[in-house]
Amino acid sequence: MNRRENLKLLFTGTLASGFLLTNCAPEDKKLEYTPRIEGGTVGGRTEEEKLIDQKLLSETFLNEDERKKLDVLVDIIIPADADSPSATEVGVVDFIEFMMKDYPAYQTPMRGGLMWLDHHSEDNYGKVFMALSKSEKMEIIDQIAWPDKAKQDMEGGVKFFNMLRNLASTGYFTTEAGFKYLGYIGNTPNIWDGVPAEVMKKHGFELPEKYLDTYLKPEERGELAQWDEEANIIRSNS
Repeated sequence: MNRRENLKLLFTGTLASGFLLTNCAPEDKKLEYTPRIEGGTVGGRTEEEKLIDQKLLSETFLNEDERKKLDVLVDIIIPADADSPSATEVGVVDFIEFMMKDYPAYQTPMRGGLMWLDHHSEDNYGKVFMALSKSEKMEIIDQIAWPDKAKQDMEGGVKFFNMLRNLASTGYFTTEAGFKYLGYIGNTPNIWDGVPAEVMKKHGFELPEKYLDTYLKPEERGELAQWDEEANIIRSNS
């Protein structure tokens, strides 16, 4: 598996798209969502939210064995490449740990899925998942990573891996490295030079020569404006 295959699986599925962004299955869409905390602050966290975060961060859900399995799994989902770090390098497992407590409905499917991996490994290879070779681990992953190709008796493993892929991708692509990989730059001011002169001329318009020097120049966008005593703007190249 590689990043682009995982992104294709994640963002082309109707269920995955809703689940990733809202934690909602299709049957949950009719639920009424009411804010539990009032008096939020713009662009920040309320005191109540901060207390909740502190409580969640002080708790531990995943045990050591589960974290080791997740380290392996998330790096299979999003491995390192020449330009980007792996999922474990950006703390995806820590994100999953937080989500297990922030959204407790994840807990049983996650713990059950990790247990399923061991049971399936023992039934087919005679040893637990972490004791398998790399190729043996990938044989199991290949059976559950492709929903359209998976056998019916692997349905439980498929559902678990879908959930894990959603969580791993959400955790990864909300980090700085993830933003960089996607080319996401957020709300960044663009530069517009106005209507091109040739278009203005075509429609019988042109900017008066005497005003050209007063317009904002892109190369001076980051500079603080200064004026002379007659309130004329002072250009750095004047």
